Amino acid sequence: MTLAPVLERLRRCTVAVDLGADRTRVYLRGHGLIADEPSVVAFDTERGEVVAIGTTAEQLTGRAPEHLLVIKPVAGGMVVDVEMARRLLRHVAGSRLRRARLRTPVLRAALSLPYDAPPVARRTALETLAGLGLRRVELVDSLLAAAVGCGLPVEYPEAAMIVLANADSTQVAVLSMGTVVAAETVPVGSDTIDRAVVEYFRGHHELAPSFQTVKSLREAIGGTAPAAEADVELNGRDIVSGLARSVTADAHAARDAMRGPLRPILDGVSMVLRRCPPDLVVDIADSGLTLGGSISRMPGLDSLLRSATGLRVQIAEHPDGCVARGMGAMMEGRILPARQSVAVR
Repeated sequence: MTLAPVLERLRRCTVAVDLGADRTRVYLRGHGLIADEPSVVAFDTERGEVVAIGTTAEQLTGRAPEHLLVIKPVAGGMVVDVEMARRLLRHVAGSRLRRARLRTPVLRAALSLPYDAPPVARRTALETLAGLGLRRVELVDSLLAAAVGCGLPVEYPEAAMIVLANADSTQVAVLSMGTVVAAETVPVGSDTIDRAVVEYFRGHHELAPSFQTVKSLREAIGGTAPAAEADVELNGRDIVSGLARSVTADAHAARDAMRGPLRPILDGVSMVLRRCPPDLVVDIADSGLTLGGSISRMPGLDSLLRSATGLRVQIAEHPDGCVARGMGAMMEGRILPARQSVAVR
């Protein structure tokens, strides 16, 4: 589908929703980003009710008793628990949407989905938003929305390459004239890197690190950037004794453990480039690729991509919310089809 009909449908929308495995973001026309919360729900099985949503629920990860289930209603690029996803959306943006509905009798929404999402992913996404009283839902390719949110010139006949790295997957794509020319989805994200860190410390130090500690370590020393210190300290539970323990580990070894899962992303970039027409590859050699998503700021990830591909790599100005912001830009008419945009350029 070309860009013009997508923009036509989105300009009729009032709200844009990005239901990600890591975070849920909601963009309201004229107000910008009104919600940005972790996609986590805590459910009490004894009382049969939700006890925490968003940031509060995420803080229970690794700390909750057995009767509290910490649920992620979105996984693998699709809604896997429709009811919990509805409750998550009502919590993060319900009051703002109710006020918007008073001004707009028929509230239309835009919802992002991964490129080439299967029919079941489309169905569960539509069911989720239909339960919120929205009369019409327009599905938007998350790669197109992310590219717009990163400021890439997707509406012109030139190549724009994006690597969208999120919690449970990474999408690599080349776009031109508002259409995805070639794309690849790699099942590697921040969750994969965190699991690699846990396995490293379990195997080399007999330590089960805490969730928050692993996340902080990834954000501090990930990728290939040289560490300011040679060692890192990590807290967790001793596998043998079960007691709390701290270990001091070599930062370079911990970083190598994080780099292992990133290899499929590099392969994905190569596969996409091989499927592109030569003229677009020449464009990419000049413009480079843009890195967006939740792990795009992981120290050294950009330099790893740069050294592996030889391309110029830039991190988007707002990489975390680029999908929601991209849908917002298209909703508000800030992106024009090529024929119109050339006239006003």
